[in-house]
Amino acid sequence: MHTARFPSSATPSIFFRYSMALNEQDVARIARLARIELTPDQRGRAQAELNGILHLIERLQAVDTQGVEPLAHPLSAHEDITLRLREDAVSEQATEARRAELLANAPESANGLFLVPKVIE
Repeated sequence: MHTARFPSSATPSIFFRYSMALNEQDVARIARLARIELTPDQRGRAQAELNGILHLIERLQAVDTQGVEPLAHPLSAHEDITLRLREDAVSEQATEARRAELLANAPESANGLFLVPKVIE
């Protein structure tokens, strides 16, 4: 198993030397990129929530994990866990009727394909 480690001289504080915080313009830009329309009140609440998440990330970065082996599963430290993956098999036959049923749920479709709004400018 490969493990990623910081260089021995590095600490997480090197990577997050400055406090992470979003201002109102950052939140407005994120909302615009995500195509989410926010009122000024919603922007303020989103800013507070996002800054809370960033603060939590800063706290997690401060935890010394030197010498701690990564876990693939929370119980793998105590038990020999083998992750069972489902078989990669077709679960139902594709039919024209099924395709029409699925496309009927789409806001827009053409030539048997889903149409989606352009998001890259």
